[in-house]
Amino acid sequence: MKTTPSGTSTPSTTTPPAGTTDPADAVAEKTTAQDPLVKEPADDATGAPSDGATASPDDPAGQTDVEDDGALEPDPFEEARRGVGAGAAAVVSAALGIVALTGAWTGRVAAERETLIGQIQTSGGGSAAQQISEIYGDAWHTTALVNGLFAVLALLVGVFVLVRPAFGTPSERPQPTWIRAVALAGVALGALGVLISAGMYFDLILSLPTAGAPAGG
Repeated sequence: MKTTPSGTSTPSTTTPPAGTTDPADAVAEKTTAQDPLVKEPADDATGAPSDGATASPDDPAGQTDVEDDGALEPDPFEEARRGVGAGAAAVVSAALGIVALTGAWTGRVAAERETLIGQIQTSGGGSAAQQISEIYGDAWHTTALVNGLFAVLALLVGVFVLVRPAFGTPSERPQPTWIRAVALAGVALGALGVLISAGMYFDLILSLPTAGAPAGG
């Protein structure tokens, strides 16, 4: 019978005692702890973008929204065309008011005509008061009447420009300030011209001259 030499020993295959750690397991755990965190993919398996992704500029739906927003904006050229008429009317109102205060050539022509008619009527003879009324008074009143007509036109055109936005097609933009300012100037000049013309026509500001009594011989 063979015997085992006393100088050799069999490797131990028993489980390590409790509280100790296998060196291989410790190295694996340390490597895992040092590895960086793995980021989750932004897209899912189907390749669809995540919920927070924005739409591409080539997206047809985005282009439709932009086109719809542009269609709702007012046309600047259309707004400019609307302001041209109101601005021209405001300037005309102010010009008519100035003409009403300074006089027009039509008023001078009408006054000269009345003077000529008065001279013809009094050529056969007449009192001094009649000559003053026919030659001078009628021409004076005719000039005041013509100037008053210009003043009334200036007043009406200016008022029309000011109240036009309230009765016309609604506009998203208010009437320009300079148009309202010029229209107000035309209204003021027209009202002043009406007052002066009425005072001159009815001899309220200046009265016709009167002929003195003839001196006794």
